[in-house]
Amino acid sequence: GLRVGKDESAFDTFIGYAGNVINDTIVPYGDFDTNVVQYYFDAGNGFSAVVSLEEGSGTVGTIDSYVPHVVGGVKWTQGWGAISGVVAYDSNYEEVAGKVRLDVNVNDAISLFAMFGYGSDNNLNDPANVISAHGRGFYKQWGGNWAWWAGGTYKFNEKTSFNLQVSGDDDKNYGVAANVAYDIVKGFTVTAEVDYDHYGRFDDPASFTNVNWTGADKKNSVGGMLRFQRSF
Repeated sequence: GLRVGKDESAFDTFIGYAGNVINDTIVPYGDFDTNVVQYYFDAGNGFSAVVSLEEGSGTVGTIDSYVPHVVGGVKWTQGWGAISGVVAYDSNYEEVAGKVRLDVNVNDAISLFAMFGYGSDNNLNDPANVISAHGRGFYKQWGGNWAWWAGGTYKFNEKTSFNLQVSGDDDKNYGVAANVAYDIVKGFTVTAEVDYDHYGRFDDPASFTNVNWTGADKKNSVGGMLRFQRSF
């Protein structure tokens, strides 16, 4: 159960990514790359847990002392789905963020998820860093205190599936991502996706110079992509 090295944060990997869409971070749910010292516990009856000491990454996330970031999580998994939760302590800004998630397998064709996040941001006001100055740390990447993500997958058949994710946060940022994924042959998938982003703080003079999270100088943005993926 021991894992040491460069990985993605347990704040994201343990509870799960936000849907089977390519652009699942239109409303971001946490940062990823970090060096870790983790321990996973699996009771074998559906209960599992994790404790992770993390270094973070980037100017806003890398630890500035010998005190690591700390992530803890618990999960209960059964045939119908799972309930999970994670809590993270940001040692740089002494802030806490958490997420809870519910996954439901409706039947063989339909699976649904809902995730809710909440984080404190009283100390996330570093004027030297444009990210933290707007209340975003390494773990609480969304705007404001709370955020949500929901969606699901519908399998038309063994080769074709429809995936949807909707999201929003306290700063009135909203996102929609939808795609159709088709397995041409085993290990070769073509995915066509459409994405919509609404930036809630566009009229705030203190915001990211009126540039939304996707980098567009617009309050509403629409985009799409076609991905060919070969897995070996």
